[in-house]
Amino acid sequence: MPINPDVAIGAALPDRTFSWSASDVLLYHLAIGAGSRPGDHLDPHALRYTLDDANLQVLPSFGIVAPSFHETDPPPLDLPGCDINLAQVVHGAQEISVTGPLPTSGTATLSTRITDVWDKGKAAVIWQEGTAVSAEGEELWTVRSSIFVKGEGGWGGDRGTSSAVEIPDRKPDADTSYDVTPQQAMLYRLCGDRNPLHADPAFAQAAGFPAPILHGLCSYGIVLRTVTDDLLDGDASRVAGFSGRFAGVVFPGETIRVQAWDSAEDIVVAATIASPRPERDGAPVLADCLVRRA
Repeated sequence: MPINPDVAIGAALPDRTFSWSASDVLLYHLAIGAGSRPGDHLDPHALRYTLDDANLQVLPSFGIVAPSFHETDPPPLDLPGCDINLAQVVHGAQEISVTGPLPTSGTATLSTRITDVWDKGKAAVIWQEGTAVSAEGEELWTVRSSIFVKGEGGWGGDRGTSSAVEIPDRKPDADTSYDVTPQQAMLYRLCGDRNPLHADPAFAQAAGFPAPILHGLCSYGIVLRTVTDDLLDGDASRVAGFSGRFAGVVFPGETIRVQAWDSAEDIVVAATIASPRPERDGAPVLADCLVRRA
């Protein structure tokens, strides 16, 4: 069969050594909407994302894209025991945890393995975990992610578990909207994800979408940045981790509504579409989201 769990689970992917610079950090922040509000070009807090001076900070979600930031080919799917193609795949869930503020430049090695393969009947879910270690041997961050592979389930395997995050039954502590620009996906693809699903109308239609969709990780970064700005004084060093499940798609030109509920430990987050079109208004974007405080 196209996916062989006996081969895939536990398999290690080749280590990846990579480097990044302050210019990469700036581009990433701009691609997830930093500096887009009126007055941001004059605001010292906002400039921490977009000006390469001593105050430049790194939003933790940058660690997810840093290993592939300089790649220009579509992401490969050469996973051990998994014979799948790009048109079958959508991002399922993503989590990152950082050990401290990320450096604005550096070199690290990412070691990744496949941890689980779930059988969802009409699809398969493949989970990976990776750890990034600096050239000096310091652990910088860990990532955990899943991909949803359409048409590859049904072999009678483990269906997996769920970890739903309960939305508090009260008014959110922050409620903000972000207008996704028409060219947002084109800008974000310069951060190392050239999947044609986000740029090529013909490819998107072949994959079952009426038009190219925004990268899930772009939505993910937009949401984390928004919550950081709204509830953590725009201070990226106060974020220890962020997790979420990709619950729906965003089309360039739509608006993402980010609601957040603060607590002493975690910040619960919900992201939906705010649209004048009834069929899209309230559509989920990210679910089961938690921002962990440093």
